[in-house]
Amino acid sequence: MMNVHKIKSEMPVISSQDGQFAVVDHLVGEHTIKLNKDKSGQHHYIPVSWVVSTDNGEVKVDRPSEKAMKEWSTIPTF
Repeated sequence: MMNVHKIKSEMPVISSQDGQFAVVDHLVGEHTIKLNKDKSGQHHYIPVSWVVSTDNGEVKVDRPSEKAMKEWSTIPTF
């Protein structure tokens, strides 16, 4: 199991295709990552279950950025 406490504010969020699509704001509980506001001023949330590693100071997720951005939430529902 991944250690969620390694996820820190301002870590880049990297897709499975190695592109950055977000930055961590902070953890919400043990299961949700709140992301920094996007260009339109909206926060988004992704589940910790998407994270495959936190190596090199990056949060790497298991899906391409396009899919992640379609599936993320604007409320902490994960």
